[in-house]
Amino acid sequence: MDSFSSSFFSSVLPPKLLTSLVIIPHKSTKPTSFSVSSVRIEEKPAVNQDPKTPTTTTSTPTRTVSQPQPKPQPRTQSSYLPKKRAEPTIPTIILNACDDIINNFIDPPLKYSVDPRHVLSDNFAPVDELPPTECEVVQGSLPSCLDGAYIRNGPNPQYLPRGPYHLFDGDGMLHSIKISRGRATLCSRYVRTYKYTIENEAGSPILPNVFSGFNGLTASAARGALSAARLLAGQFNPVNGIGLANTNLAFFGNRLYALGESDLPYAIRLTPNGDIETIGRHDFDGKLAMSMTAHPKLDSDTGEAFAFRYGPVPPFLTYFRFDANGKKQPNVPIFSMTRPSFLHDFAITKKYAVFVDIQIGMNPMEMIFGGGSPVGADPAKVCRIGIIPRYATDESQMRWFEVPGFNIIHAINAWDEEDGNAVVMVAPNILSVEHTLDRTDLVHALVEKVRIDLRTGIVTRRPMSARNLDFGVINPAYMAKKSRYVYAAVGDPMPKISGVVKLDVSKGDERRDCIVATRIYGPGCYGGEPFFVARDPENPETEEDDGYVVSYVHDENTGESKFLVMDAKSPRLDIVAAVKLPRRVPYGFHGLFVRQAELDKLL
Repeated sequence: MDSFSSSFFSSVLPPKLLTSLVIIPHKSTKPTSFSVSSVRIEEKPAVNQDPKTPTTTTSTPTRTVSQPQPKPQPRTQSSYLPKKRAEPTIPTIILNACDDIINNFIDPPLKYSVDPRHVLSDNFAPVDELPPTECEVVQGSLPSCLDGAYIRNGPNPQYLPRGPYHLFDGDGMLHSIKISRGRATLCSRYVRTYKYTIENEAGSPILPNVFSGFNGLTASAARGALSAARLLAGQFNPVNGIGLANTNLAFFGNRLYALGESDLPYAIRLTPNGDIETIGRHDFDGKLAMSMTAHPKLDSDTGEAFAFRYGPVPPFLTYFRFDANGKKQPNVPIFSMTRPSFLHDFAITKKYAVFVDIQIGMNPMEMIFGGGSPVGADPAKVCRIGIIPRYATDESQMRWFEVPGFNIIHAINAWDEEDGNAVVMVAPNILSVEHTLDRTDLVHALVEKVRIDLRTGIVTRRPMSARNLDFGVINPAYMAKKSRYVYAAVGDPMPKISGVVKLDVSKGDERRDCIVATRIYGPGCYGGEPFFVARDPENPETEEDDGYVVSYVHDENTGESKFLVMDAKSPRLDIVAAVKLPRRVPYGFHGLFVRQAELDKLL
């Protein structure tokens, strides 16, 4: 997920390795609770059985799962068939044994934030792939405007680690619910990244956990040496990318991409029956090198996409864009960013691109002397907002404004004021930023409305609500334009999300709480990032909030997952449709809704 850590790893330290394990249920009354053992999950082919059979129990040497039997689907060219793995070679056996020694004796997962028994508990535990499977609408009916697919990305480790593991380290898995004529089909597939492919063929982990694999100098040296040995043994080639594609998705230039900021985008497509195919790693005709943000911004008026990459060596920030045809334009290196910073997201207006230089960055002293990660918080650093013309060809017009304590991981939206003399940005500010990467349960995100006066340099900030809110989204048609409504996830605490709220940011000027609608999922029920789908996107007269908010929601009491559709205009975000999913969907990161008309255009 992290370009910064990944680039550091690839340029300074040789890669490390993931080791494997399996999930087994706790002896508990809660059916969704899991613990982790040191056995690898074996991939099994999907088997069509009698659809009248209500349940099935699949036994392997490593995992037992009892769940409703999916209805069989006709095979298509997109069906993924398991490949026979080669027997491990003697060098592979020796290197895997070395990795076990590192994980058990040199760097065991002692910290709460990298202990897989905690990180992969409950509905954070990974699942197997699921071929297209019909779902049941158990409440209401699916609106006709939901004609397309909601796809959400998230981490789902192919091999569960014996050693340290961070939530951001899992292989990308896409969970797609394809909707047509009121019927829904769920499909879950791994993104076939280079990392996933070589590890799947090898039958064991090869590449390292970037976020959790370099805890202290000794561990970093040991894992670096091991990865160098794997490289020399020909087990992987870092030129082909080391990313996970586990963070987000984007549709532009008539292509659909799975994104992770430590690598290039991976082009994907949906088949007519709802299956997900990985087309391949995409470098835009050789014009995109190394990596790209997982949060590109799309201007629906122009069809352009705007993006950036960041890393541990100068230029620490590089800005670029794609035209309406998806053609990448020249890089704009930003050398006025004088030290590496963790830039996960940014914002655009019609005139500018807006970056926030936060307090999280390279922290080698903590790694060497504190046994921590090379990425961490610097409390002495003063945050800055950088504004550059969005069609800039160099950084000569880049301006920086100091904004102490303004640490954002995600940006919601930004726009120009009518007179053109100020830029307004809405984003969740992370309080207690030192816990952002290791104890998200201690983090509180406060949505703020920030105004930057371009004439005077004065920055004013107003909180929109006191609640712990993140993963905020808007009506996509209002990206880079003045917007009124935000739909944000309620942390309870993060990374679990207990509900969604609707904010009216125009009320922020009145110094009032801006929440105007709330939907709490219920005891033991948690969801993910909401996404707004307009009811009639082609009608320019439609109101900004005329549409639906969708999300996956999991009930930890029953072990069931649902896809919820909520009325965005109602004061309680009323549920207009609920789809029972054939098996649980783990908690994840970001997603989007792609209309059928757009799916039909995919290249």
